[in-house]
Amino acid sequence: MTRKTPALALAAALLCGATPTLAEVSPLDLVQPVAEYKLYVSDKLETLVTDTKAFTDAIKAGDVARAKALFAPTRMSYEAVEPIAELFSDLDASIDSRADDHEKREEDEGFIGFHRLEYGLFAKNSTEGLAPFADRLMADVTDLEQRIADLALPPEKVVGGAAALMEEVAATKISGEEDRYSGTDLWDFRGNFDGSRKIFDLVQPLIETQDAPFVAKVNKSFGIVDTTLDKYREGDGYTHYEKLTDADRRVLAANVNTLAEDLSTLRGKLGLN
Repeated sequence: MTRKTPALALAAALLCGATPTLAEVSPLDLVQPVAEYKLYVSDKLETLVTDTKAFTDAIKAGDVARAKALFAPTRMSYEAVEPIAELFSDLDASIDSRADDHEKREEDEGFIGFHRLEYGLFAKNSTEGLAPFADRLMADVTDLEQRIADLALPPEKVVGGAAALMEEVAATKISGEEDRYSGTDLWDFRGNFDGSRKIFDLVQPLIETQDAPFVAKVNKSFGIVDTTLDKYREGDGYTHYEKLTDADRRVLAANVNTLAEDLSTLRGKLGLN
């Protein structure tokens, strides 16, 4: 058997369209980053449970203004760890489905979770009839925290989550369909961005000694998206998404797409494809 040199192996991989795996990365190298990410997820879920309690308490108290103010910041923790939450498809559908995921849209009895509460608060400006949905959301996020506490995170899902978070923004969120009643989409984008950034930061040391140009390129892309999002800060949060022009959205989409493309090679570089 002819043995390829590292240079020839790299050339062959590139000619075949494959992402070359970094030679010195082994499964054991991923143990520490994945363990640290599990701590990050646990912290985010603890925050999610605490924030959801305050949010749902406001709804059940009939405090529309407070519930509206808490909606977007409460969701950020969920958005940051969404790839892990999606491992439990039943809970993800219950917590985060949109009206168009259901046959009767807003009137469908299966339409529950954050966006059903968003619809009541922002489209109807009322908490009437929302208490059962609030209780269900509280139960679901508590269940999610408990399930993930006992879960061994798959390294391929963790690393792949960096790209998945940005791809979801580019593919389905730039249009404004996620938080269509409240216009709080930019809060979600920030949660997605922060979750993606965390994953890359944890695996970056495994890559930078062998592929410094790639690391520099990804960090530059993260910086551009970060700066773009910061343009739309307003007070402690973000401006209403409808205030962004079509040109604003195109620039944001282009920057997010570039970052997602960079991150899409991450699993392959770490031998997880």
